[in-house]
Amino acid sequence: MNRYYYDLHIHSCLSPCGDEDNTPNNIAGMASLCGLNIVALTDHNTTKNCPAFFTAARRHGIIPIAGMELTTSEDIHVVCLFEELDDAMAFGEFVQTKRVLIKNRVEIFGEQTVLDGEDNPIGTEEYFLPNATEISIEDVSEHVRKYRGICYPAHIDRDSNGIIAILGTIPENSDFRLFELRDSEHRAEYAEKYGLSESQFIISSDAHYLTNMRDKENYFDIEDEPYSSAHVRKELFKILRSI
Repeated sequence: MNRYYYDLHIHSCLSPCGDEDNTPNNIAGMASLCGLNIVALTDHNTTKNCPAFFTAARRHGIIPIAGMELTTSEDIHVVCLFEELDDAMAFGEFVQTKRVLIKNRVEIFGEQTVLDGEDNPIGTEEYFLPNATEISIEDVSEHVRKYRGICYPAHIDRDSNGIIAILGTIPENSDFRLFELRDSEHRAEYAEKYGLSESQFIISSDAHYLTNMRDKENYFDIEDEPYSSAHVRKELFKILRSI
């Protein structure tokens, strides 16, 4: 059993709100400098930079997780994580069929750049990524489970695009078991107010700039023998599903 420090919500330069310096290699390198062990790449409504991030993470000794920050039809952000890269990419293809396609205004939002494992540009996303999809908050969990992933509402302690900010509360019939906070100091407050356990909170940075990434603080104790990146990822998902 060893301690693994994590950040499960980071954006690359593929997200239009992400800085151009947030390349897969720079993210992995900064994660290493911050003392992180497990990092998820979660661009808006796409997984196209996840393959490059897996390559970069191996180079820097980071255990990568492929993910996405999905925008529901209600404009609520939901973190979606996948144990297997192939499942994440398949989910990305599914989400593509549910996107509302609006041309990206590069002069305002910047390029949405797809990179390879060496940070070389291999494409751009023509349509604006963060806008709402046709997937509702009621249906997102079911869709993610079909691709063997897990999901939970993002940054519920933020004033925009969080489930509480949009709906005013966490619905009683919600099937979410995990919830993301950006500030760990909100744990006790939100647990008491919404009838949750403090263990149900994932604390992540939602970093859009390298300078937003935080030094190691939040962790899971994971059984990691026999060691491999895939084994640690598998054990982490067991923990997340058991909460």
